[in-house]
Amino acid sequence: MTYEQLSPADTPMTPQQYGVGARFTLAVYDSDYPEIILGALRSADATGLTVETGDISTFIGGTEQRILEYLCAVIAHASKSGAHLSASILLSRGCPGELLCELPAGVSALGAEPISLGQTGVRARAHWSLYPLLDGDSAGEHMSPIYAAVDQARADGIYSGSDHYATRLDGDLALVLRTVANAWIGVGKTVQHVVTHLTLSINSPSPITD
Repeated sequence: MTYEQLSPADTPMTPQQYGVGARFTLAVYDSDYPEIILGALRSADATGLTVETGDISTFIGGTEQRILEYLCAVIAHASKSGAHLSASILLSRGCPGELLCELPAGVSALGAEPISLGQTGVRARAHWSLYPLLDGDSAGEHMSPIYAAVDQARADGIYSGSDHYATRLDGDLALVLRTVANAWIGVGKTVQHVVTHLTLSINSPSPITD
């Protein structure tokens, strides 16, 4: 299903109207953190996106592909500093609670094309959680896509185990983001409102023991 094939109303919708967006916070553990963060934000191509940076976090609105490209570019650029950094990322689609939500009553889940990202050479470790939110008229079997997403992480070679409330991932930044985003999109084919949360750690001085 595409944005031009929305059912039941067959109403063309933009990603913004459907509530596709991200909110993320980049933390850099270095005395030069303001310039590292702001430089990373400036370096990334924001064409076609709504980007609003506040005192707590940055909102990104747009298509799934462009949002993930932007996130990947910002984080990869910041990682070049060599400083330990973490990024907290929330991806949401289906828009209950969005400021600009324009979904009509009874709208069905809306699919999107899988995203693709080129390798970055940046190793990222992450905690990942995926939340299908069955609110309103949303319906559908949602656990199978979650299990499939974890299996895909294994197939991609980035599955690193399970912790309380989260799955651990370890691999190239782009591959981690791609796996997370495509799981989010995949569940969104059957569940209207889907949220996924990712906490990334890059250049950590802590020894890796698993």
